[in-house]
Amino acid sequence: MSPAERIEAAAQRSPLVRAALEKARTAHAGQIRNGSGGMPYVEHPIAVAARLDEYGYGEEVLAAALLHDVIEDSDTSLDEIREEFGDEVAGLVGALTDDQALDSYRERKAEHRERVRAAPAGAHAIYGSDKLTNVKALRAAYEAEGDAVREEFKVPIELKTEIWEADRDLLREKAPELPFLDELDEELTRFRARLEAPAPPPG
Repeated sequence: MSPAERIEAAAQRSPLVRAALEKARTAHAGQIRNGSGGMPYVEHPIAVAARLDEYGYGEEVLAAALLHDVIEDSDTSLDEIREEFGDEVAGLVGALTDDQALDSYRERKAEHRERVRAAPAGAHAIYGSDKLTNVKALRAAYEAEGDAVREEFKVPIELKTEIWEADRDLLREKAPELPFLDELDEELTRFRARLEAPAPPPG
C-alpha cells in the first residue's frame, strides 16, 4: 500500500484525519518540496503520517503529522489549527514548527530540538518520521541528480545532515522506543557515507 493509499484509508476511518488531509492539500497546493526530485510538497506530510499509521499511532498524531509544516509554509496560523482541530493537535503542530524569527539555521534547529525534547511522545514520533522521510527523499534525489540538488537548499547538505544526526541523537535519548529509529540510523549512515565518498573521476 502506498503512503497516499494508507492515508486515504485512515481518512475514511477518521473525520479528523480526513479534515487534516484536506487542510494539508489546500495549504501546500502548488508547492514543490526541495531536494525531492520535484515531488509535490503535500506528498511529504502524507509520507510522514503514513509511516505513523503503519505503526498504529492515533488520529490526533496522524492529523498533526499531516499538518506539521502548514504554519511554516502557508499563511495558516496556530490559532486556526487549534480552532479547527483542537488543543492536542495544535499543541503537537506548535511543537513541530520552527521559530522563523531566528535567522541562524543552526540556532533555529537547536531551539526547535529543545522544544521537541519537552514535548509529548506524539511530537517525538512525528519528528522522527519527518527526519526519516527527509533523509530518504534527499538521498534518493542526490543519487539521481548528484551535486545539482545542492542548489535547491539555502544551507549546505552537510549542515542539514549534521542537524539530522543531532535530531536522531535526541530521539535516541528521549524516545528510544520509536520503531523506526534503527532505519533512521541506517539512512543517515548511508547518506553520510555517500556525501563523504570521493567524487568519481571525470569521464
